Amino acid sequence: MPAISIEQCIERACLLESTSRKPGNVHPGASFEHLAYEDFVASAAAIAPVLARTAQVGVGKSIFEAVKATRQVCEHNTNLGIILLLAPLAAVPLDVTLAAGITSILDQLTREDAEHVFAAIRLAAPRGLGTASDRDVSNSEPDGTLTEVMSLAADRDAIAQQYVTDFSLVLKRAVTTLTASGRFEDDWELAIIRLHIELIAIEGDTDIARKCGVIDVHESKRRAASVLSTGWPMAMEGRLRIREFDRWLRAKGSQRNPGTTADLVTAAVFAILRDQHADMPSRDEIRIRAEENRVVQ
Repeated sequence: MPAISIEQCIERACLLESTSRKPGNVHPGASFEHLAYEDFVASAAAIAPVLARTAQVGVGKSIFEAVKATRQVCEHNTNLGIILLLAPLAAVPLDVTLAAGITSILDQLTREDAEHVFAAIRLAAPRGLGTASDRDVSNSEPDGTLTEVMSLAADRDAIAQQYVTDFSLVLKRAVTTLTASGRFEDDWELAIIRLHIELIAIEGDTDIARKCGVIDVHESKRRAASVLSTGWPMAMEGRLRIREFDRWLRAKGSQRNPGTTADLVTAAVFAILRDQHADMPSRDEIRIRAEENRVVQ
């Protein structure tokens, strides 16, 4: 088996996720007023070599440098959540699995890591970040380690939650869903879309919660569950429901974009590529699928 390239795993995970036609997200056949598929392709290439060095330079600094690299190729935030998730995972030594090694990485995070992350978030300027009374990123500096700071947001942000749960949702539930019954090997796009819908149905999306409120979160969960219950992707009713779900998510522009879910999916794809649970699709295969997805909805 060939040696693992963390850089390749990072880039391919980002490309596979963004190429898949997930409801409510940017993909080759759908964009928002400020973001297109090409922005995500450029961002993937920008962050992969930076995050691949996380074990050497540290989690917080790698996060800041990856955000800086993204801003050099894209005016708007495409991947802050992805960077926050992938940096600790990329720091795990290659001789252990992610599940076995992530706790040690999280336990070693420092206040300096948190300072770098605060600076990265300000630089990325994500839409709909909101404010918090305790350690608001926009106007303060952290007074604890990165894990301690993340714990303060864990009840309202699924990415922060991963830092205090040893990435349980990503490394257990999401990886299991992706690899069940050979789904990823059979058709990586369908496996990714299924995971995306299942996560929304079960967890909701904290981006939607932050920007639109609890009513829209509950409606998104209901609609996602309906897609799965009606036999998607095989049954016609399921295919109709997923198109309706996609239209509903896009009815407010990017406000209902389930961006946090997409970030979690990317991290899960990275995990199965990195731990060699699945063969890595080639760039040519991804490019061909992207070209097909521009015209086939």
